[in-house]
Amino acid sequence: MKLMILGGSNVQLNAVKRAKEKGHTVVVCDYYEDAPAKKLADYSELASTFDVEACIEAAKRHAADGVMTLGTDQPVYTAARVAAECGLPSLITVETARAATNKKVMKGIFKNNCIPSVNYRIIGLDFCDSELEDMSFPVVVKPLDSQGQRGVYKLDSIEAVRTVFSDILSFSREKEILAEEYYPSDEITVSGWVHGSMLHLLTVTDRICYNNYPHIGICTAHNFPSRFLPEYHDEITRLSERIVQAFSIHEGPVYFQMLMGDRGIMVNEIACRIGGAYEDLFIPLVTGIDILDILIEASLGDSCAAAALEQYRQSEHNRPLTVQLLFASPCTIRSMNDMESLKRLPGVVEAGYNFKPGHSVRSIENATARAGFVIVTGENHADLRENVGRIYDCLEISDETGVNRILNSY
Repeated sequence: MKLMILGGSNVQLNAVKRAKEKGHTVVVCDYYEDAPAKKLADYSELASTFDVEACIEAAKRHAADGVMTLGTDQPVYTAARVAAECGLPSLITVETARAATNKKVMKGIFKNNCIPSVNYRIIGLDFCDSELEDMSFPVVVKPLDSQGQRGVYKLDSIEAVRTVFSDILSFSREKEILAEEYYPSDEITVSGWVHGSMLHLLTVTDRICYNNYPHIGICTAHNFPSRFLPEYHDEITRLSERIVQAFSIHEGPVYFQMLMGDRGIMVNEIACRIGGAYEDLFIPLVTGIDILDILIEASLGDSCAAAALEQYRQSEHNRPLTVQLLFASPCTIRSMNDMESLKRLPGVVEAGYNFKPGHSVRSIENATARAGFVIVTGENHADLRENVGRIYDCLEISDETGVNRILNSY
């Protein structure tokens, strides 16, 4: 069968490989001509995953049997539109896809269904000071329909919001932005699969973030299992089930970000996709559930693979694992050590770089500064710490003077 995958970055590479291994023909849509996944695909299209009409035309031209995405937010809506227009299998409706990719709609559903979330406002370019006067500063401002922490700021005043407003809109197709009160908290991510309207919760991880004020929330690691699970497992599960019901999610992957603070659990954002921190690789490792295989087959109209979810018991799967998302301080890269040698270190499951020598590394303002990743496991937490420490002792991204610029976030 012919499967169209929206997005051709390293995050989608494994999906292209897997679909081809299963005997499917793969078409990749991405607006970068040299997107890594295009090199493995049978066909490629120079089309933005934000461009709904271009992706619809590509699906028709290739007579696609299915369409999917993973690891990135906005193509979820495009995939739903393509499926609806072309009569292809779709895991969620266009309405649900829009709700999961537009924060104005998302926040409205939170409010209407009493799903705990921080106080917020939707404001336009010419907003009045009075619209934010009852908000507690600092506030976090973001585009309504972007991804990868682009255009996200933590700010201390109304004047500061006005200063960055145009920059935020540059990452959006909307004319408004989201302003929400900053909630001091730790963050967790909930990954699962909804089958027949029933949530099967698979993993809960601690999402570790790098804050480069005024830029915040840039993920540097996912640690499994979350340290909050022993105390909050039941509450996290019940809240996740309420989200599934409120957003009318009947089938497919889900990825929820929640904030753990003194005022309890707040839902930050939700998504109907596999996460972008290589969850397609680490979820099968720690759960035995091949969520990528399920997604590929379901996107082509076969939900039989989801039957394995019925046997899964999360409490039985607690082997520690971390996904280290690699960053370097600003530089021009002269050399990088061989990732293949890192893969031979104890506990390393998979690893890869996003950059090559000669690349200019920018200041860490969003996820596009991510230099690579390493997935590491251990027999226990002490073993995991040793394995990760060994990796950072070996990792090297050197600048033109030979200085190692890798940042250790562990």
